[in-house]
Amino acid sequence: MTTARKQLISLEDTPYYHCISRCVRRAFLCGEDKNTGKNFDHRRGWVEDKLLSLSCVFAIDVCAYAIMSNHTHLVLFVDEATAKSWSTREVIVRWHQLFKGTLITRQYGRGEDIPEYQMASLLETVEVYRHRLMDISWFMRLLNQSIAIQANLEDNCTGHFWEGRFKSQALLDEAALAACMAYVDLNPVRANSAKTPESSAYTSVKQRVLSAKKGQQPIRLLPFVGNPRKTMPIGLPFELTDYLELIELTGRCLREDKAGYIEENQPALLSLLNISPENWLTLSKGFRKLFHGAVGHSEVLAEYCEHKGLKRRTNVSCCNKLFA
Repeated sequence: MTTARKQLISLEDTPYYHCISRCVRRAFLCGEDKNTGKNFDHRRGWVEDKLLSLSCVFAIDVCAYAIMSNHTHLVLFVDEATAKSWSTREVIVRWHQLFKGTLITRQYGRGEDIPEYQMASLLETVEVYRHRLMDISWFMRLLNQSIAIQANLEDNCTGHFWEGRFKSQALLDEAALAACMAYVDLNPVRANSAKTPESSAYTSVKQRVLSAKKGQQPIRLLPFVGNPRKTMPIGLPFELTDYLELIELTGRCLREDKAGYIEENQPALLSLLNISPENWLTLSKGFRKLFHGAVGHSEVLAEYCEHKGLKRRTNVSCCNKLFA
């Protein structure tokens, strides 16, 4: 039986989540269908544009993404603190970019006076909107629904575009986050649709590499802010150069099948994460197949299961084996 998304999300344990959506019947509805000869690559651009535009409205940042021919991988960061800091007006302005809102919120948005007896109702509505603007289920709903509508209009048909609802994994610590991001960023290289991470279309790593060459970071992606420390700003807890170096080396191993390559060029990030080169390659090749639920070291995994009231700690043996 499928677990409800709200039972998988625990912001008390982690703000990072890996989300996967797959097209119906695994059809090539966002790529090239070799059976019919039709090419739908432009739809991958739809997904990328919608994904990044939604991240500017929601209190949800994109850490990594790979939009493949028949599925998408996203690593998302829920910025709860920022959402709670928004004023009433900012929440309403953001929500109105997505929906019309109510009569009262539209009046407030236009700067009209709201009668005292309606203020309580307005504030209750705003809190509902605030919660939705940091809700991964609402984020994924708007992303996938809009793409399904566009694709069905283009195909002049009706019905499902995506294979059920998205799947979600909680990433409970830095090791799980880094491994999952690498797995997502290297999807095209692993699938032989790109020779290097830099040349892989519709991926976050391509944007990061192109921006890094200019000494910048992509505006619409969660930035790298350096290694973990006491006063951490909002962002990914690694050095950008360390991460890109590791992605480049891992990509060569996946492409050239040189299992010892990373050992000879020990990247700084692997030392920080305390993951062996062999385990890192295993994680980069099969993260999604290895883990079917929350991922992290056994201590944080136990806390997560306790908070969510889960009797079984799935993945614990695999986590103990690979994150060491």
